Amino acid sequence: MYKCCIFDLDGTLINTIHALNRTINLTLERLGYGPVDEDQTRIFVGDGYRKFVERALISRGDKELADLEQALAVYREVFEDNCLYRIEAYDGMRELLAFLKEKGVKTAVLTNKAHAQAVDNIEAVYGKGYFDLITGEQAGLKRKPDPDGAFYTARTLGVRPEECLYFGDTNTDMRTGIAAGMDTVGVTWGFRDREELEAFSPRYIVDDPHQVIGILARI
Repeated sequence: MYKCCIFDLDGTLINTIHALNRTINLTLERLGYGPVDEDQTRIFVGDGYRKFVERALISRGDKELADLEQALAVYREVFEDNCLYRIEAYDGMRELLAFLKEKGVKTAVLTNKAHAQAVDNIEAVYGKGYFDLITGEQAGLKRKPDPDGAFYTARTLGVRPEECLYFGDTNTDMRTGIAAGMDTVGVTWGFRDREELEAFSPRYIVDDPHQVIGILARI
């Protein structure tokens, strides 16, 4: 049995697509641009809010990113009021987390979302103190796919990378877990498709959190 499971947030632990899409469209509207749809949002997110805003602006015609700095400021302002909009746990995730706790496996969150909003998201859906560690984007840690945050998580929780199982739904997560030397799990219920995950040959690809329970029960 692994000693620690590390989860990405958006598209893995919590369905945040409505909040992200609402925030980026309110930002674009403020600057006079048209909206993007949820399918576009799924592709744009995963590498931090700056890249998210950049990709959205480019898609709306701001190829030179002339409005980037203003858009970033607006996004931060709007996101504070909308980061919890229609967010919810994915089906089966509560059962998986309960199984891990029963087995004494530590649980952690590692995300490129700003740290304060990451904590707000997790606590709104799962309650305070549910995870052993939550790590969002913050000074002193490099963003995924750099493995810095994954190493920090393992070190803080007193486990070795090889004792960790890393979960995520995007190429960014696959690269993070693999670079950290952790057995990596691609989840297909999130923002990207199976083909993107398979390209990185993670240890497992799962379609439902209950599959993870079955995998761990056999180890």
